[in-house]
Amino acid sequence: MCVRSCCQSSCLQWAWRTAFLKHIQRRHQGSHRWTHLGGSTYRAVIFDMGGVLIPSPGRVAAEWEVQNRIPSGTILKALMEGGENGPWMRFMRAEITAEGFLREFGRLCSEMSKTSVPVDSFFSLLTSERVAKQFPVMTEAITQIRAKGLQTAVLSNNFYLPNQKSFLPLDRKQFDVVVESCVEGICKPDPRIYKLCLERLGLQPSESIFLDDLGPNVKAAASLGIHTIKVNDPETAVKELEALLGFTLRLGVPNTQPVRKTMEIPKDSLKKYLKDLLGIQTTGPLELLQFDHGQSNPTYYIRLANRDLVLRKKPPGTLLPSAHAIEREFRIMKALANAGVPVPNVLDLCEDSSVVGTPFYVMEYCPGLIYKDPSLPGLEPSHRRAIYTAMNTVLCKIHSVDPQAVGLEDYGKQGAYIPRQVRTWVKQYRASETSTIPAMERLIEWLPLHLPHQQRTTLVHGDFRLDNLMFHPEKPEVLAVLDWELSTLGDPLIDVAYSCLAHYLPSSFPVLRGQASSAHAEQTGKLTEFVSNLAWDFAVKEGFRVFKEMPFKNPLTRSCHTWARSQSQWYPIGTRSYSSVPEASPAHASRGGLVISPESLSPPVRELYHRLKRFMEQHVYPAEPELQSHQASAARWSPSPLIEDLKEKAKAEGLWNLFLPLEADPEKKYGAGLTNVEYAHLCELMGTSLYAPEICNCSAPDTGNMELLVRYGTEAQKARWLMPLLEGKARSCFAMTEPQVASSDATNIEASIREEDSFYVINGHKWWITGILDPRCQLCAFMGKTDPHAPRHRQQSVLLVPMDTPGIKIIRPLTVYGLEDAPGGHGEVRFEHVHVPKENMVLGPGRGFEIAQGRLGPGRIHHCMRLIGFSERALALMKARVKSRVAFGKPLVEQGTVLADIAQSRVEIEQARLLVLRAAHVMDLAGNKAAALDIAMIKMVAPSMASRVIDRAIQAFGAAGLSSDYPLAQFFTWARALRFADGPDEVHRATVAKLELKHRI
Repeated sequence: MCVRSCCQSSCLQWAWRTAFLKHIQRRHQGSHRWTHLGGSTYRAVIFDMGGVLIPSPGRVAAEWEVQNRIPSGTILKALMEGGENGPWMRFMRAEITAEGFLREFGRLCSEMSKTSVPVDSFFSLLTSERVAKQFPVMTEAITQIRAKGLQTAVLSNNFYLPNQKSFLPLDRKQFDVVVESCVEGICKPDPRIYKLCLERLGLQPSESIFLDDLGPNVKAAASLGIHTIKVNDPETAVKELEALLGFTLRLGVPNTQPVRKTMEIPKDSLKKYLKDLLGIQTTGPLELLQFDHGQSNPTYYIRLANRDLVLRKKPPGTLLPSAHAIEREFRIMKALANAGVPVPNVLDLCEDSSVVGTPFYVMEYCPGLIYKDPSLPGLEPSHRRAIYTAMNTVLCKIHSVDPQAVGLEDYGKQGAYIPRQVRTWVKQYRASETSTIPAMERLIEWLPLHLPHQQRTTLVHGDFRLDNLMFHPEKPEVLAVLDWELSTLGDPLIDVAYSCLAHYLPSSFPVLRGQASSAHAEQTGKLTEFVSNLAWDFAVKEGFRVFKEMPFKNPLTRSCHTWARSQSQWYPIGTRSYSSVPEASPAHASRGGLVISPESLSPPVRELYHRLKRFMEQHVYPAEPELQSHQASAARWSPSPLIEDLKEKAKAEGLWNLFLPLEADPEKKYGAGLTNVEYAHLCELMGTSLYAPEICNCSAPDTGNMELLVRYGTEAQKARWLMPLLEGKARSCFAMTEPQVASSDATNIEASIREEDSFYVINGHKWWITGILDPRCQLCAFMGKTDPHAPRHRQQSVLLVPMDTPGIKIIRPLTVYGLEDAPGGHGEVRFEHVHVPKENMVLGPGRGFEIAQGRLGPGRIHHCMRLIGFSERALALMKARVKSRVAFGKPLVEQGTVLADIAQSRVEIEQARLLVLRAAHVMDLAGNKAAALDIAMIKMVAPSMASRVIDRAIQAFGAAGLSSDYPLAQFFTWARALRFADGPDEVHRATVAKLELKHRI
């Protein structure tokens, strides 16, 4: 369903379609008056912020805990801990900084839940623009209150953000007085802060009304004589406030505005038509307003005599084929009136363009609620669930209607609905196309080959989503289904899929539809590109699903295309026959092109690449001398403070945890959701600096261990180990290599894992354990034998070992060509009778070899791309050096041997890059197992290539190339080391040769 949802929703964006009626809430009439209570007139309304104007921390916490699998109530309990002297209240009085609060708060949460709680993530969500948005009903109420001449104030318990700005995500111009606890050093329910607010308003307590969602705060205000409203739900609170003030706080007809000049219609002819239609005689005026949203069919509110009506017309001008079919809307709503589907009461269809300029129909105005934001902010989870249940129920009613029984048997063609839809979408997209969108071109090719088999034919709405439903204002009941322009006979899965779209789009996504009768239509191109890229992500996920479900067979020959872009066209610049990818049937083959240049990446990933490039230039490269000095200092075994500072900058820039492949994290829960090819380009860029991978939390061995946990870890293991690693608060290591055996063959390892009561006891001697010396290293993924008598590849298991477990003894740090690689280093370690709880076993006994293989596929792509980054940086340094140095009477750049070296390096880099990208591409299309040959080839090629390129650069630098003044010596060291760390060259050569002899003729 996810793929179908994506394909449907993204393609629907192409069609520039349809508007909808949004008639929200009830019409308020009558004269406005002041309300007096005990002779006192209200002159001000004072609002709390969290829980009244924006979502409360408790509500945000409840959802966040579910998403992050934190025990329910942990955050709220920790916020209340300590009362007035707890970290939360002290934070809101500005007695501690954000950093200090998060430190104390994190400790409290972890102690309460007995697991690691990523409080930074919660705090980021709480203060994000996505969550901290003012409730529209409150914005409307404040506008009406001020229009009546009353004062407004916000009285908030808030705090300072790390940037030293107070957290007040509101338009301050809405309020006459703003009182913030962090500024005043006083928090509610301290009576002094209420008195301070009243003093600044210049009012007595009885002249004001105070709204807050917390009982103690309301009680404290009431004790001073302030009239109070306890807020449980913003909508209900506004109704209570209306009762106290005595006037409406809602606009007369919600979401309407004066008719735009370009959308004016003749009132006289319309009035005459309506009088004849309704059979009324009136000399009163015709009130005409335009709904301020929708860009397909212009929609108007009409009041004539005592009748409230809605008119919906075709837009003027040239229209897209089959778009704006208001005749179909009218027909189906009239047919469904007695079929159990809630629809507006339609009155008449007028096809006489002389009345208002284009055909139109009229229906009765239906007061109620339309929920614009699918996240339903401000509502309790149970209420949200009830609303979506009502939505699903009415969809079932639509799909249960017998078309023949309601006279709609000829409403659409029978069969092949989805293929026809795809052809229509493509046709409409081409008719509206202004520029080439690469993802869309891929979808146009991919979609026809991946259509689901039609199961049944029913009535379909065609645009079924939350804001096309009118709800009862008091209960979760659908009063009317709106916007039937795209309705037809077709596959009901289309409606189900489209209704799921909101789950995948960001809550801030502006849902624009239809023809250019909206002022926002010009944004549609950017939105189309965004949704096209989202759709292509789903197509890639579908490819993963299909290949996982297919039995693995001997690799067959298939054609791989390399794509390049020329002006506005994409075309294959070369076709080669390879044999490492299973042949996919036309119904299953994912045919995305191989992206060989960063500039050909999708716009979001291209922007991410350029953001990373700017970050490297502005922050990473300038910091290298200081970081290198730290590695050579007496403090080298402690993490560099500068590294930690740069990590925070990288987080702030969104350059964090980029490595997790889309296939392992399809919902983008943990990482950026990049494909292997996309990440390869970013990984190469990070590889130009020795420090960038760690700064972006993309360095080994943590990346492999995080992927291990994502792929194979239990929820408890993820909560304890994965979250701290993802946050960069912990480091890890992987203990496999042993000094007594050839550990490049994982089946050779001798370390033992023995079961004893509720523990596993491990004993073994390991070395070259990267990262184990780092004081931040909290986890060791340990590989050992649980059953020496089992089949060869089922003897090994992987255990998660806390580094503070007794029995782990570090013997010494090992050096690579004399380099220690502090602070993580490479350690020789003994594990002596180390007791590990059984629940720390990964995947199960005997699964270690499987885990090791699954862990290393993407990681080896990372190593190879970083090596190409090494090589590019080395070649750039070499070119700069030879241009500035003179030997034997002429610049080095004019020496023939130097020119030959530069040429050879460029050729070798390009060759290796293409091979690495191709391996990533095959991994994306067919999975790691199918890419075994490609992975083996790049591990043969990349380290040796890098060693040669870097060696040439060192030669051009002379003795300076051997020094720590330049990164060349370290580049060369790690390039050489990877010819062991990634498995010896001989093993890779043997793998390639065996596959070559086995599968090629």
